[in-house]
Amino acid sequence: MQPDQQSADPIATILLVDDDFTNLSVFGQCLTPDYQVLVATSGQLALQLAGGTPKPGLILLDIMMPGMDGYEVLTHLKANPDTRDIPVIFVSALTSDMEEERGLQLGAVDYVYKPCHLPILLSRIRTHLELKKAHDWLKDQNAFLEAEVERRHQENQQVHLQLLQSEKLAAIGQLAAGIAHEINTPIGFVNSNLNSLDTYLSDIFTVLDAYDAQIANSPIGPDALQKLLELKQQKDIDYLRTDIPQLLAESSEGLSRVRDIIQDLKDFSHIESNSWELSDLHKGIDSTLNIIANELKYHCTVHKEYGNIPEIVCLPSQINQVFMSLLINAAQAMESQGDIIIRTNCNDREVWVEIKDNGKGIAPEHLPRLFEPFFTTKPVGKGTGLGLSISQNIVRKHGGRIEVSSEIGQGSTFRIRLPIHREVG
Repeated sequence: MQPDQQSADPIATILLVDDDFTNLSVFGQCLTPDYQVLVATSGQLALQLAGGTPKPGLILLDIMMPGMDGYEVLTHLKANPDTRDIPVIFVSALTSDMEEERGLQLGAVDYVYKPCHLPILLSRIRTHLELKKAHDWLKDQNAFLEAEVERRHQENQQVHLQLLQSEKLAAIGQLAAGIAHEINTPIGFVNSNLNSLDTYLSDIFTVLDAYDAQIANSPIGPDALQKLLELKQQKDIDYLRTDIPQLLAESSEGLSRVRDIIQDLKDFSHIESNSWELSDLHKGIDSTLNIIANELKYHCTVHKEYGNIPEIVCLPSQINQVFMSLLINAAQAMESQGDIIIRTNCNDREVWVEIKDNGKGIAPEHLPRLFEPFFTTKPVGKGTGLGLSISQNIVRKHGGRIEVSSEIGQGSTFRIRLPIHREVG
């Protein structure tokens, strides 16, 4: 049975590792409203807690500790299969680029300087917990798919189902690379903005400290007032007033993009249900386009010409798989740049989705064999010849059909026809 989506996510556990009780107290008070918190004052204790129950979802790790330092702790964590996937954020007073580079090379997901601005630290924690959640979900799905292949093999199920699984697994690597690229882009500018905000806050606090020092020696003389005004101008406080909201807005937009990618991945695979149900085909096409965006954007421009079509009863995840196969084939038909047009329409009996490309086209002698298992015109290693065969079987199971027209040098058009009325079950 496919892993279920939890109705409510459990509260994440954060492991704090620091030999300074003041730091533990400050970080603990900041985290306890939203997370379960474990505390370790040494590297050895940290390794014990990381491998215990409950297992931490993320570790905040100091570097300078007596005995076993943070770098050694991280090395042990990465060497242990039970703890190697726990994201680790270094929180350290070591502020040199070399120290940060060393930490990231060892496998830390982030590096935060002390003293740190707690809201920024919380934002980074949330980001890496969301990425870990997405990683775990994909890992669970992959484990489920592998278990399903084994179960069907043991039961001597149809060989075609095993080949279907092979086709899916072959696509996972291609999709994973594209999704990683799409996620890394917004994460990159969020990280850049956070670095800028760190500098801005340092400048603001410098000005505030200077004001506090002069106020303590009131009344403020003309010379002191002039120095304060010069410091304010030097730090360009007026510019910071306008740039900080922009950085925060951009960061929020970037994190929203990551959340949307994860949601599109869930919509594409339709993990909440694997049964016949009413489905919006436009939503399925859109989520599929977002998932394979990295595969398409370097080859073609997608044009959507959606008609007014009703929802139909179908298996959404399987229909999305058909869309993905046809769209990737269309993109791969482009020798350089091209266009893909997606049209939808309906009559009183059926809806249809048309995917048209202006690629190199299909030779007339190949058209009758397009849907044969293992038949492919792609180079060796570029395709199994199962994508169109699987797509046709899925569409037939839905009571529909796939029509093809093509002309060498002009492109190809695939039209999926699906019945509107079908009993659920």
